[in-house]
Amino acid sequence: MAGTTPRPRPGGRAVLTLDFPQSLGVFDKYEEAQRAVDYLSDHEFPVENCMIVGTELKQVERVTGRLTWSRAALAGAASGAWMGLFVGLLLSLFSSGGSALAAILTGVLIGVMFGMAMGLAGYAATGGRRDFTSVTQVVATRHEVLVEHRLLAQAQQLLAEMPGRPQQPL
Repeated sequence: MAGTTPRPRPGGRAVLTLDFPQSLGVFDKYEEAQRAVDYLSDHEFPVENCMIVGTELKQVERVTGRLTWSRAALAGAASGAWMGLFVGLLLSLFSSGGSALAAILTGVLIGVMFGMAMGLAGYAATGGRRDFTSVTQVVATRHEVLVEHRLLAQAQQLLAEMPGRPQQPL
């Protein structure tokens, strides 16, 4: 996993590694891989020697709507309002009496104006090349369960007894 620094376990081994991992099975859905590991756990298999690894990654972008000047301004204003509320709350800690409410409202108002300006500037910077909003996610299309090599046979034997397990070559 690029960019991820595994934390060492109490025994000194990194959390996101196995010494000599072997493939126990490959599943099309994460829930199937999770169910397999859960079955092992239910049968007192030492599941701390297992990993579920998402493979065959793909990026999925779901288009959620058109982006217009008014939507860009509204989204910027909403984002700015939250930031302004946060700043206003911080300022209200140092003010007394009725000026606390004034600090909060001023923070929100300035945040809305600043956020709206930034939202419009960001939209203008695209030059019309991206006139839509979307949500992006990286998903795995397959999920492989890995097990320490010394426990592979035991895990295979347990999974062979698992009811409703999809048939697949191991």
